[in-house]
Amino acid sequence: MTTTACSLCADIGGTLVFQGEKFRVIRPDEPGFPAFYRVVWTDHVAEFSDLGPDDRNLCMAAVIEVELALREQVQPNKINLAALGNMVPHLHWHVIARFDWDSHFPAPVWAAAVRPLNVSALAGVAARLAQADFAIKSALAKLCRGV
Repeated sequence: MTTTACSLCADIGGTLVFQGEKFRVIRPDEPGFPAFYRVVWTDHVAEFSDLGPDDRNLCMAAVIEVELALREQVQPNKINLAALGNMVPHLHWHVIARFDWDSHFPAPVWAAAVRPLNVSALAGVAARLAQADFAIKSALAKLCRGV
């Protein structure tokens, strides 16, 4: 079920990395945070608890695969996971690679910046995104074959 009033139902929401039957993974354009991904549930549900046990397991397994791929491919200091849904009440998980040099670290990406953008470091991460996308796509294709 989708609803045209929902931005995540109406639009992909960024660069499509993986599309499965039950979820997709996108890389939205989040300036200053090139390794920012979202796992977006296909059906329009607001809460994680709206999913049945098998779908909850699948959703969390997808989040974990994205996290693992980012840890391996871009080697962040930390991965932030969030499923807020306050602005867009459609189930989606943010999976964000964080670095001690990023403009907001250690604060959340939605807080005020604490330092200027490190353009060269950002470019280094951006250069590894194709590898990260491939690793994510490969892991999720394997995960979905097992469903």
